[in-house]
Amino acid sequence: MPPGTLRNRQDCNDFIRGCLFMGTGGGGGVEWGTEMLIAALDEGLPIEWVDISEIPDDAWTCTPYDMGSIAPLSPERQAQIDHLGLVDKLGHRAMETAVQELGKYAGVEIGAIVPAELGAGNTPAPLITGVRLGIPVVDGDYSGRAIPEEMQGTPYLYNKDSFPLASVDRWGNVIILKQACSPHMLERIGKMMAVAAFGTCKIAATLLSGREMKEILVPGTLTKCLSLERAIRQAREQGHDPIQAAIEHTGGWLLFKGEVTSKDWEDRDGYMFGTTHIKGTGDYAGHTLDVWFKNENHVSWLDGEPYVCSPDIVTIVDQETGEGFTNTVIDAGHQVAVMGIKGLEAFRSERGLAAAGPRYFGFDIDYVPIEKLMRAR
Repeated sequence: MPPGTLRNRQDCNDFIRGCLFMGTGGGGGVEWGTEMLIAALDEGLPIEWVDISEIPDDAWTCTPYDMGSIAPLSPERQAQIDHLGLVDKLGHRAMETAVQELGKYAGVEIGAIVPAELGAGNTPAPLITGVRLGIPVVDGDYSGRAIPEEMQGTPYLYNKDSFPLASVDRWGNVIILKQACSPHMLERIGKMMAVAAFGTCKIAATLLSGREMKEILVPGTLTKCLSLERAIRQAREQGHDPIQAAIEHTGGWLLFKGEVTSKDWEDRDGYMFGTTHIKGTGDYAGHTLDVWFKNENHVSWLDGEPYVCSPDIVTIVDQETGEGFTNTVIDAGHQVAVMGIKGLEAFRSERGLAAAGPRYFGFDIDYVPIEKLMRAR
């Protein structure tokens, strides 16, 4: 029996919203994830994932993911697309093509799919890719959250190469990156391919044996996303506090409650950069929280002082429903609760902080573990 199966629309909805919560502001949109899952469900396809123990050590595994900015498509970019006469040939099936192209180039049979991260679109996408290709999808990922770059995933942390990789966009362009001189250049090249494709491209990368995959996987995260949203939804349906349910389920903390007053953002270099400004309400009246994002939330300031930062998790949700926001849609007027969760312990190492801590993102801030910050409150 697989550890996770999505049997109906409620299961799909719960799974997507659990992934949305763990997407920390990024990880793809709900609409995209929903469309993929419901289409597969309506076709009668079995939507499920397997425990890592079911993957042979000598099987080849790969990781398909979405590369690019989460910013909305601007009128200027749409005008360029129209001017070039581009036609969406592959749509959501581009990721399947990327996996096939990678296997063809490397001369191997892909035996398992491993999600790169958690998010409302970026977890359903590899799941449905595996379902449609008949390849098992592992219950786990390489980040334990959504991330903007190669360097915040465990393959980087444990010196696993992500090349060769196959890149396919919806227009039908196929690119093989045979080798990259560094993970940072691989990330840069990938983002430039996404910019050229007017938004995103679908990548298949990180060819690892089953044995190697098991050594660096963050296990059980797909099942955890499903159970997380079930707990939030059931609390809401029973008249209980969904925020408290989320805190209890994740072992996290309530950081702030308030109203979004504004969001500053820009679409640059294949990422969406910006800061969400929140004015405290209720017990937090008279205080402010600012959350900086690079696709996902990474640095926060409470009343102008550094607060919870990556690699720990900052996620912003609706006060009443507990449903997460992506940074694409969050806007002034939203009544929000902000929660913090401990990130992966492995990224608290010197190498991990150098790739995922606040200084990596350009801020002169010393990382302080979230549990220490919470004890000091």
